Order: sequence, then C-alpha cells, then structure tokens
Amino acid sequence: MTTHSYLTRLRWSGSTADGVRGYSRDHTAVAPPAAAEISLSADPAFRGTPELLNPEQLVVTAASSCQLLSFLAVAARAGVTVLAYEDEATSHLDLTAGPARLGTIRLAATVRVAPGTDHDLVRELAHQAHQECYVANSLAVPVEVTTTVVTA
Repeated sequence: MTTHSYLTRLRWSGSTADGVRGYSRDHTAVAPPAAAEISLSADPAFRGTPELLNPEQLVVTAASSCQLLSFLAVAARAGVTVLAYEDEATSHLDLTAGPARLGTIRLAATVRVAPGTDHDLVRELAHQAHQECYVANSLAVPVEVTTTVVTA
C-alpha cells in the first residue's frame, strides 16, 4: 500500500491583548510544494473577514474538489468523455446540538457530456467516484452527491 503525506504551514501574527473582540482572525496557509499562499479568516459570524475563505468553506470545497477529481478518474477509466463539470456544494454549521459541527455536505454536480453518452452510466460513475473519494471517506459528516447529466 502506498502512503501519501501532506504538510501545511499556517501563520498568524497579531496580538490577543485586546481580548476576544480585538484579535485578528486573519491568517495565511501554504501547502508545499504548492507555491500559492491562501489568505484565511474566521466565518464573518465569528468576527472574520468576509472577503477571505474560512475553514468551514475549505472543508466543503475539499469535498467538492475530491468528488470532481474522483469522477474524472473513473470516467476516464470507463472511456467516458466529460466536456464540463460544475458543482454547487453546500453545508451549514450547527451550533445548537452538542459540539458545533458542519452538517451534511450536499454536492449538486452538473456533468456535460457529448451527444450519445449514456446518462445512466455517468450517474453510476458519479456514485462510484463518491465511494472512492478520499475526503468524503475521511469526514465524520455525511456527503451527499446529486448528479445531473446534460448533453452538449
């Protein structure tokens, strides 16, 4: 079995001298060897900067991205040509019951394929991709995938 390792580096600089209301929630992250630095903050409800991504959005994005990449892999193995893929991923933060946690992550993917492509096969491949998605398999919250297939 092959093991893949991942490293991220997070940086925050500021002061907590002003108490809970005063410190900045803004920070940056890098994940070598990728060169891009991501600017992050807290959800605006928790005094974060609205223009920056927050950790909850990153979790939902990770589930969406993993589903896309898993789907493209299984489609390629099956010989299905995918022309385009879009997803609208949603979740919510539940603060009412027990420890705060994200609720079900819902992925609403639209897959564009060439004329003559079997739509049922594409939906089956999307299901297979969901079963193989590393991120969905790693999360404690459910990930639900709805796939709409359209012909170009």
